[in-house]
Amino acid sequence: MDDFNVNYPRTADQVAIAQNTLIRQVYAWMGGGLLVTAILAMVTISSPVMLNAIFGNRLVFYALILGELGLVFAISGAINRLSATAASSLFILYAALNGVTMSAIFAVYTAESIGSTFVITAATFGAMSIYGYVTKRDLTGMGSFLFMGLIGIVIASIVNIFTKSSAASWIISALGVIVFTGLTAYDTWKIKAMAASGAEGRKPAILGALTLYLDFINLFLMLLRLLGNRR
Repeated sequence: MDDFNVNYPRTADQVAIAQNTLIRQVYAWMGGGLLVTAILAMVTISSPVMLNAIFGNRLVFYALILGELGLVFAISGAINRLSATAASSLFILYAALNGVTMSAIFAVYTAESIGSTFVITAATFGAMSIYGYVTKRDLTGMGSFLFMGLIGIVIASIVNIFTKSSAASWIISALGVIVFTGLTAYDTWKIKAMAASGAEGRKPAILGALTLYLDFINLFLMLLRLLGNRR
C-alpha cells in the first residue's frame, strides 16, 4: 500500500508495528542512497574523463547542482502525485548525482580524514536518530527552531561565497553540525509521528529516507570542514 494515511482505527500494538516497519524501510532506502552516492563518487574520482567533464566546465557542475535541487523539490513537493516507482527512481537518481558532485572532496581531503569523519558522522547520526525514535517528548518546537537555524546557515553560506572569510566558514560549519545533529533527531521523530498518524508504504519511506539522507550528508560535510585534513 502506498497511501500516506490509513483511516481505520488501530491498536497501540498496530501503531508500534507500523512505526517499526516504516523506520526500517526509511533506513533501508537511506542506506541504499548512501551506497549509490559512495559508488558514484569513487567511479567519478577514478575517471579523469569524468572529472574533466564535470569540474573542468563550471556550467556542467552548476547544472548538476541545480539538477539535484530540482530533484529534492520534485520528490518533496510532488510525492503525492508521483507513483512509488517514480519516487524511488528520482531518489536514486538524486543520490547518484550527489555522488558525482561530492567526488570533489577526494581531491581536497585525505582519504583517511574522509573515512574517520564518516565514522564520526555515522555514530553521531545513529545516536541522535535513536534519541528521536525513543523520546516521548514533542519535538515540534525544536524543529521550528532548527529550521530557522538552517535558513540562517544557508544565507550565511551564500554571503560567504563572496566574502570568502575562513573564520565565517568555520563558524558556519560549527553551527551546521549543531543544526543537522538536532535535525536528525527531529526528522526521525517526525517519521515516527507520520507512521503513528497512518502513513505507510513506499512513498512515505522514500520521503523519510530523503530527509535523513540530507541530514547525514550535510552533517558529514560540516564535520569534514572542521575535522578533515586537506591534501
